[in-house]
Amino acid sequence: MEEANQSVVSEFIILGLCDSWELQAFFLVTFSSLYLITVLGNLFIVVIIITDLHLHSPMYFLLANLSFIDFCLSSVTTPKMITDFLKENKTISFGGCMCQIFFGHFFGGGEMVLLVSMAYDRYVAICKPLHYSSIMDRHMCIALVMTSWIIGFLHSVSQLALIVKLPFCGPRELDSFFCDIPLVIKLACMDTSILEILINADSGVLATICFTLLLISYSHILFTVCLHSTDGASKALSTCTAHVTVVVLFFGPCIFIYLWPVSITWVDKFLAVFYAVITPLLNPAIYTLRNKEIKNAMKRLRC
Repeated sequence: MEEANQSVVSEFIILGLCDSWELQAFFLVTFSSLYLITVLGNLFIVVIIITDLHLHSPMYFLLANLSFIDFCLSSVTTPKMITDFLKENKTISFGGCMCQIFFGHFFGGGEMVLLVSMAYDRYVAICKPLHYSSIMDRHMCIALVMTSWIIGFLHSVSQLALIVKLPFCGPRELDSFFCDIPLVIKLACMDTSILEILINADSGVLATICFTLLLISYSHILFTVCLHSTDGASKALSTCTAHVTVVVLFFGPCIFIYLWPVSITWVDKFLAVFYAVITPLLNPAIYTLRNKEIKNAMKRLRC
């Protein structure tokens, strides 16, 4: 009975982004360059925040953690996708597929919670400036980061537990460039309709709670500052624009992939590429280009 419960499929076939060798050669160069920039950009932010004493504040501590998560998130799927462009037969083992699902949801869930922590930091800084240092002390910063990692881990484990024991005994083609639950669950040799509801509910609850908290935080920031001063409102808008941009870029693809799937193959692939490759690349660019302190730290580094 134990053997019957094990997956018969030992590996999955990945169809990738396209069939054309010319396009795959183009994608190989493009995504290799983007991944290199993503890795260097995010690690550069982590290093410069650690080494520059002027950036040893709660906001930059959280930003360093965001950059590290983005580096990890992009490394879950992008290297495999790049190497697959060189192969005619693209496959991934069952264990490798489960690892991609686990770490993808681990870092993705962790980033959702971390974005909420960053919004809370801006809320305290702008709405309660006199209490900022006492509220956002070292222990609070560590607690916020640890909470994001723990919730990401629990979310990932709960997702993986629902599919790891499913029987896979028939079709094994994944029409994407990586393993993700909505695609993998369709290959199971059983009715998974109830399971899909549970999985979507799991992801939906986390995403909805985080997104709601983000909306409340930034709305309260803008309302409070606009109520007191026009100049302050302008400064608050400038401070929060980068954060809001990152939130939109991160949650946008998630909504269409997990909560409101469009069931159009090329759209799904585009959203998956945007979520796994483009968003981790844009985050360091957005924060670096719009942040004077980071720019000043880069100048000091050159000197």
